[in-house]
Amino acid sequence: MIPSSAPAFVAGPPPRHFALRIALLFSAPLIVNGFAMPYFPVWLSSLSLSDFEIGIVLAVPMFVRVITAPLAGVLADRIGERTIVLIWSGILSFTGAVVLFYAQSFWPVLVIYTLQSAVYSPYVPIVEAIALSGVRRWGFDYAQMRVWGSVAFIGATMLGGWLIGVVGGQMVLPAMAAGFALTILLAVAAPRVGRPRRPSPITAITEPPPQSLRQADLQLLLVGVTLVNSSHAMLFAFSAIYWQHIGYSGTQIGILWSAGVAAEVLMFFLARAIVRRFSIWTMIFSGCLLAVVRWLIFPMDLGFSGYFVLQCFHAFTYAIMHTGMQHKLVERVAEEQEASAQGLYFFYTGIFTAIFTFLSGYFYAWFGVDGFYSMSVVALSGCLFTFLGWYLQPQRLASGGKTSEAS
Repeated sequence: MIPSSAPAFVAGPPPRHFALRIALLFSAPLIVNGFAMPYFPVWLSSLSLSDFEIGIVLAVPMFVRVITAPLAGVLADRIGERTIVLIWSGILSFTGAVVLFYAQSFWPVLVIYTLQSAVYSPYVPIVEAIALSGVRRWGFDYAQMRVWGSVAFIGATMLGGWLIGVVGGQMVLPAMAAGFALTILLAVAAPRVGRPRRPSPITAITEPPPQSLRQADLQLLLVGVTLVNSSHAMLFAFSAIYWQHIGYSGTQIGILWSAGVAAEVLMFFLARAIVRRFSIWTMIFSGCLLAVVRWLIFPMDLGFSGYFVLQCFHAFTYAIMHTGMQHKLVERVAEEQEASAQGLYFFYTGIFTAIFTFLSGYFYAWFGVDGFYSMSVVALSGCLFTFLGWYLQPQRLASGGKTSEAS
């Protein structure tokens, strides 16, 4: 977990109502995500785009974000105040959402949505960087600020599900535009903390990784965990379309999406107790293996209650595995290399998710819901890379193949 104890050196008093303003700042972009992640594919489907065209529209911006987010992060780290980039990101994203109202076919949607994603890409990482400045300088509790973003995501997802049921996919763009307008207002009201003392994690992608991050076991572990993360690509792209196809109401779809996020939030709150009881490797491997199981089960006729339970697997297939990965990075990487480690984690996740989002359009077009079996193969490959990372870790090899439970 990210420590919240106050550091030894504090640069003056914090901005007024810092924690409240950061909590609101997290909420605005996650309201956008709460509308866009489940329901933007539904809007694309309403334009009569094919499944593989939907996959392309969702995937191409992910490739672009891997490039634009670090560049914007470098700019934000170098100018005097990072909120300037936030404000422009919100303004340009809102403009892109308005222009999307006039796009009705594949190529205009692809171009406009890609440009909008490019300018929106630095928003959440910069908010994270400002929040972490507050943690380091004044000892604010990161979890207590970040959790309100997840609450906002759940609320937007539930509201979006209800609106889908009432007015259909045409509600998506107005809801996204309203969310982007909120990002502008809250960026203007964001606390000013000045230039960061160390680069933000996202900017580290523009620099070569330090020697410690080039170790084979750590690289294999990063690849493995991010492959498992990317196995969620088809869920993000096509689950709402599939659930709508089999007759679930918008409200039911909103509940299913919210269940996954709520389970994730609960797991994050329990993470400290879990870390004390189980090893880091147990946490990581449990997420990897349950991801394989999750995508093997998904194509089955589960009914609403079955999908609800399966969505709660997100607590393991993302939250607990992510927590274990963060602890492993803290254990293996020096503090001054923290930004590089997080940047590499972001890079691998972005690239793999983009690749498998692109492929999921083809798999879903060819096989329908059975295409989720391909995601179990992706998760299994992630398990294998993770196992190799465990097998090659220096302390295990040095001890003759045995590691302590604490590792």
